[in-house]
Amino acid sequence: MKHFFVTGTDTDVGKTQIASALLYKARQTGLTTAAVKPVAAGCEHDGERLLNDDALQLQAQCYPPLEYQVVNPVAFAAPIAPHIAAAEQCAELSVTQLAPQCEQVLAAGAEFALVEGAGGWRVPLNDTETLADLAVALSLPVIVVVGVRLGCINHALLTLEAVERDGLAVAGWVANVIDPDTSRLEANIAALKQRITAPCLGVVPYLSAPKPATLAPYLTLDSLI
Repeated sequence: MKHFFVTGTDTDVGKTQIASALLYKARQTGLTTAAVKPVAAGCEHDGERLLNDDALQLQAQCYPPLEYQVVNPVAFAAPIAPHIAAAEQCAELSVTQLAPQCEQVLAAGAEFALVEGAGGWRVPLNDTETLADLAVALSLPVIVVVGVRLGCINHALLTLEAVERDGLAVAGWVANVIDPDTSRLEANIAALKQRITAPCLGVVPYLSAPKPATLAPYLTLDSLI
């Protein structure tokens, strides 16, 4: 079984799009799939419960299917940092709370499974813990989604350094072009490839309407499975 934690160099770098495409690609190879977004902030109420668009995208790529509350056990309405959203609702977030919910999904036996964080590597859960602590508790290798735009080299190298300092392996990284007007785009991607020793899982061009099926051809699972 191949299970990974997905993080990004920042918020809005396409983590969920890339994660969904990796799950889609795994399904196309005949693997069973599962995903967890343990905490999501920025949800809409459907009349019965809060739903997060990112979590719904991940849920759509799970086979056998998973119930929404399994994919996203903790949801907040406000699109803000999770620890702030929790504090505003007098709720608590902790690794002790979230890790068992992730482990339950991973233990179900999907051959390819992803746990997706929120924002970047050091997003707080509470006053002392971050989502990085959750990844460490789960002992999962990490896939880093690099949002390619001005400043991405620094952000990528700092994120990779932090992951490795926390004792986790970087299973691979994806260059996801989120700014089509990035100056010296190819030079930036070349600089990333030169400096990152972990496998590059793909270079995804800017797409106006990215979907798993359109993103998947730009990605590879070879080093993951």
